[in-house]
Amino acid sequence: MLFVAPASVRAVKRAVVTGGAGFVGSHVADRLLEQGYEVLVVDDLSAGVRANVPADADFAELDIRDRGKLSWAFDAFKPNVVCHLAAQASVTFSVREPEHDLEVNVAGTLNVCECARRAGASVVFASTGGALYGDGVALPSDESTPTRPLSPYGASKLAGEAYLTTWARLYDAPNVVLRLGNVYGPRQQPHGEAGVVAIFSNKLANGEQPTVFGDGRQTRDYVYVGDVARAFVLAAEAGRAGTWNVGTAVETDVLELLALLQRAAGTELEPRFEPLRPGELMRSALDPGAIGQELGWRAEVAVDDGIAETYGTFAPA
Repeated sequence: MLFVAPASVRAVKRAVVTGGAGFVGSHVADRLLEQGYEVLVVDDLSAGVRANVPADADFAELDIRDRGKLSWAFDAFKPNVVCHLAAQASVTFSVREPEHDLEVNVAGTLNVCECARRAGASVVFASTGGALYGDGVALPSDESTPTRPLSPYGASKLAGEAYLTTWARLYDAPNVVLRLGNVYGPRQQPHGEAGVVAIFSNKLANGEQPTVFGDGRQTRDYVYVGDVARAFVLAAEAGRAGTWNVGTAVETDVLELLALLQRAAGTELEPRFEPLRPGELMRSALDPGAIGQELGWRAEVAVDDGIAETYGTFAPA
């Protein structure tokens, strides 16, 4: 564990970012630093990358399932707010390994809630939109939409929300749930099964045939990572509890997404089609009206622009 700045010189605003070596978490850490926060990144590096941790942030390499070490880190750092993004984030992995998903996303989140409570810190929790609302619902879905997850991942995020909002009521804490759309952008890893924008980008950049699951007409609400990071900071500074969608209300299907990336890459590679994987949604889009009205947030990066920028980070030099 590394704590480079002595407590005597720390700024008033202190934030812990769990999963801060990961794709979204590292952008949240960057944004918090820009806003004058001292930041402690907590990550076990099972999915995150040490190089993603901002140079000006402190770093503790630990697993959120280890409450003893997590508590020690919180007690030493004394955060005002915790942005909790550490998670098992693959839908298909959760179907194969639901017990692991439970341990990380539920037990780990409970540990974060308890450590934050002891530190007197609020929590901003990265939940999910589409995987929580399920199929066959009105689109774009708002926060009143019934939750009907199709995968253990969605169920574990719903359980994490329940703990977070219960702790908010029980201990009068301004905890926040952010239900995220499909986040994409620079630093997203092209390996594994999650992150289709990064996976397609990497394939096209290497002249490899992309794989489309199902008929490619499944839709998602793609929201740029910089917009998501801004939502976390607004929620951290809101000073009140809430549950808000973070999305664009726009559906983009897989074939449309691939076409946008092919345009950016200047390629015309025919995809290979494979059967749809268990637990995957057919359609999803999130209504961000509430967070717009209550926190003044809206997505600023259009999907066409964000996709082109993201591909540029994969393109050959």
